[in-house]
Amino acid sequence: MANADIAVELGRQALMIAFVVAAPMLLTGLIVGVTVSILQAATQVQELTLSFVPKILAMMAALFIFLPWVLTTVTSFTRQLVEGIPGFLR
Repeated sequence: MANADIAVELGRQALMIAFVVAAPMLLTGLIVGVTVSILQAATQVQELTLSFVPKILAMMAALFIFLPWVLTTVTSFTRQLVEGIPGFLR
């Protein structure tokens, strides 16, 4: 029973790390998308690429800005995971 609880807890932690790591890029895409949509509605310009390209560029910029933090977070979780395995690499 303890092994199942450990597996569920590790899965929960992995999902939380995935959500936290993805949040900056997703929020950036959301903010840019809403801003572009408001501008398109105000100017009545309904060009599909006008909404797609800024979101992609902003999300790529957010990825490059947050990449060191993402790598640190994922590496820390992986290190804790490996250290939690008894007798692993010792």
